[in-house]
Formats: sequence, C-alpha cells, structure tokens
Amino acid sequence: MTETSYLTAEGLEKLQIELSHLKSTVRDELSKRLRAAIQMGDLSENADYIQAKEEQGFLEGRIQELENLLSNVKIIEEKDHRDGKVDIGSIVTVQEGNYPEETYYLVGPKEADPPNGRISYQSPIGKSLINHQLGDEVNIETPGGKLKLKIIKIE
Repeated sequence: MTETSYLTAEGLEKLQIELSHLKSTVRDELSKRLRAAIQMGDLSENADYIQAKEEQGFLEGRIQELENLLSNVKIIEEKDHRDGKVDIGSIVTVQEGNYPEETYYLVGPKEADPPNGRISYQSPIGKSLINHQLGDEVNIETPGGKLKLKIIKIE
C-alpha cells in the first residue's frame, strides 16, 4: 500500500509539472540520443550509449517515484485553528528563551525547506509541536540537543 503524501496545492502542482516534463520532453530527448548512439554501431564501446542508458535508468526511476508519490496525495488545507492546536498546515511562531521568534510552516517531508521556514511534520520539531496549543512550552529532543520552545502564535 502506498503511503499518504501530504502536499500543499503549490507543491502538488510543481510535482505534476515535473512529472509531465519528464514523461514528455526529457524522455523524448533521451530517446533521440539513444537512437543516435545505437546507429553509431558497436554499443559495447559507445560512451554516448552507455551514458544515455544510465540517464534513462535515473529518469525512469524518478518518474516512478513521482507517480507513486502522486498516487496517494492529501492536500494540506489552510487551517482555521478554531481548536487552537498545531496541525499539518499550521504556521507556528515559536520562541526559545530570549532568542528571536521563529516561524515555521508545517508541511509534508517532500516540501520541507528549513532555511525558508518550511519544516516537515515528521521532523523532531514538527512532531513535537503537533497537537500543542498557544502558550504551551514544548520540550524537543533534536539531533543538536534539547530545545524548549514556547508557542507564541498559530495561524
């Protein structure tokens, strides 16, 4: 059974565009390169053919990965947060001690981009914040050590 992939609508669109591009343009270009290399003759010593076959393997692997990922997608909806709890799709502002506040958007692992504030709900911080409320202080065990974050805002 395929695992559910949590994606934003934007992330879903990006992956669908990538899949379409790989299945059409990239696959066609690679097919032409393979045909040209085959027409050169002796395939055992044909570097162009060997390289094109390797690229074809990577291409087909990526296509298969995207098709599997997109076969069971759940769109991360904007939350109204009336229940006041952090969930997938929440934008959470936290503060550790006297350090500046940080804001995180909890997304699925395929869209995580920590330097830009998008963290996976499966990450140590993401897992720890889920189901907590405004004002909660959350103890988090990370690879870099223990953190204590206070939830300042949930959007």
